[in-house]
Amino acid sequence: MKGRLIFLLLIVLLFIVQARDVEEHQQYSNSIMLELIHRHAPQLNDRPKTQLQRLKDLLHHDFIHHNIISHKWRHGLRLRAKARRQAWEETPTTAITSNFSAAVEMPLGSGRDFGIGQYITSFKVGKPSQKFRLIVDTGSDLTWINCRYRCARGDNCTRKGRTKGRRVFHAHLSSSFRPVPCFSQMCKIELMNLFSLTTCPTPLAPCAYDYRYIDGSAAIGVFANETVTVGLTNGRMTRLHNVLIGCSDSFQGPALQNVDGVMGLANSKYSFATKAAENLGGKFSYCLVDHLSHINASNYLIFGTNHNQVALLGNTRYTRLELNAISSFHAVNVMGISIGGKMLEIPFQVWDIMKGGGTILDTGTSLTFLTDAAYKPVMAAIKMSVSKYQKVKLDGVPMEYCFNSTGFDETLVPKLTIHFTDGARFEPHWKSYVIAAADGVRCLGFLPASFPGTSVIGNIMQQNYLWEFDLDGNKLGFAPSDCSSS
Repeated sequence: MKGRLIFLLLIVLLFIVQARDVEEHQQYSNSIMLELIHRHAPQLNDRPKTQLQRLKDLLHHDFIHHNIISHKWRHGLRLRAKARRQAWEETPTTAITSNFSAAVEMPLGSGRDFGIGQYITSFKVGKPSQKFRLIVDTGSDLTWINCRYRCARGDNCTRKGRTKGRRVFHAHLSSSFRPVPCFSQMCKIELMNLFSLTTCPTPLAPCAYDYRYIDGSAAIGVFANETVTVGLTNGRMTRLHNVLIGCSDSFQGPALQNVDGVMGLANSKYSFATKAAENLGGKFSYCLVDHLSHINASNYLIFGTNHNQVALLGNTRYTRLELNAISSFHAVNVMGISIGGKMLEIPFQVWDIMKGGGTILDTGTSLTFLTDAAYKPVMAAIKMSVSKYQKVKLDGVPMEYCFNSTGFDETLVPKLTIHFTDGARFEPHWKSYVIAAADGVRCLGFLPASFPGTSVIGNIMQQNYLWEFDLDGNKLGFAPSDCSSS
């Protein structure tokens, strides 16, 4: 009898182990897949804009966004320089304390840490879940939504689901909403980089923040941990617990029209990319089609490995992904740029992070920014290839070279290649750097940036490629794709 009981117990234990193995396999073999919509898509705009109006709009936001990137880059340099001085001047124990206090001293008043993304996705938060439309931005650290928190304290507050055309998250209706206390170390130290406020009227009062955007937009609210519901590629739904969100009870400005908040995908502890990818192999990826494509063309954001969800049109290439090198952006090691197979003469310091340069990929910037020493030779080489066409000046478009593209011969455009230090090469489609600006007009899709400073590979240059960010392996994979589901 005892032998039969032991045998049955072993069978039960074996079943539990196998079930757990299956569960873990499913956890890592499935991925989260979200559809991305460009903010110029017809379904987001009551009055469709002309191609020229769209370009002006993109340029306006690009200059704002690059100022934000430059601010973060300069601030990172100051912190690293200060840490190096303290490590040199003081004992190891004191140096550790000093580095800690340096983080505390990060400026709260700038409020320019967040950019304006160009792609939007759906986002379900709370229990029961409430659905919202968020800007997706690889340069933003925090995910925040239009929210009403005070209702939970009995304030006179409407339960309507929208304010001024935007959806509203009612925190008191969610059983999983957990405000971050203002007295906690998380609020005082860890969230200082996300512009938490020092105000703390009572120990259990929520940790508050105040963002001030360069263009006059603003977001004010409280930090909380919440539950997010997402769909897996196997058709099932799953929940991500303890996701840090911002509950913004006040936000306004041109950057935030037609949306309910921002999804932060930067490389930082509390970004949604880090949280969503941590149980899915530490990876996320996206594929962006031409933003002028037909309405039925889809863009995808994937957390986990791309198990052929998006069809590829060529081999995947890999290069090192530099994390924490330029603030919380995703940086890459560029060696140079060639045009038509000829390597351009660009000083290497343009690409060297330690010498005041560096390059990042960013979905929140549309065009590609190159610091002057790279911008000038790239523009000169491509201008030469299209010089037979009449130069055109577009009012309100601060781009150096536009031309009449009537009868344009695309075979004249030389191949542009970005070379990485480890031998990988990125070869964007010619339409990604000789862009359609208006009817019968094309422009060279680059903008100048000052040096020292960061070069930015914008989302138009990234189009028609699948980009996979391996956060655990510090590796960036990219392959040509039409972004269609396979």
